[in-house]
Amino acid sequence: MFFKKKMEELSYLFLLLGVFFIQGSSENLKENLALKGTAIQSSTYGWAAANATFSTWGATKAIDGMRYAPGLASSCSITGYELNPWWRLDLLDSYSIANVIVTNRADCCPEQTAEVEIRIGNSLENNGNNNPRCGVTSLAPAGSSVSFSCGGMEGRYVNMYIPNIHAYLTLCEVEVYGTDSCEDSI
Repeated sequence: MFFKKKMEELSYLFLLLGVFFIQGSSENLKENLALKGTAIQSSTYGWAAANATFSTWGATKAIDGMRYAPGLASSCSITGYELNPWWRLDLLDSYSIANVIVTNRADCCPEQTAEVEIRIGNSLENNGNNNPRCGVTSLAPAGSSVSFSCGGMEGRYVNMYIPNIHAYLTLCEVEVYGTDSCEDSI
């Protein structure tokens, strides 16, 4: 009985701490900055049929505001199978980035969003892939979202990059939260 009561108290405490953490960090999570940006990627997956090439997995699919879309990755960006695939978001201005959230496809292939380096900065050297690293994704269940705290890294560009291997890079949604760099200096 004592153990059960203590577990209930701890569960309540963790619930309160979780609510406090979410509310306390909401200042940086007001607006998904990615929705105002533009995106490009190293290549785009497509297929050919009867002399026409179909490609519905362009870079902008990862910033369309749809985390979970029905169908075969219908709202995801997918690069071709290539060495060092990358995807880049241009926020059109420099921001202090607090969090980046990456969502992978729900229908299959979670490995296409694994081992992705998240890079943030103002340089376009090597297509932006040489900017400082915020984090690296790990293999997560299909359809899940993973959040990375970037601690206020400064940058205009947010890159997703899989270095040194041949792979597809699939991103079903990329969300970026932070503040304008000018606001931080006031």
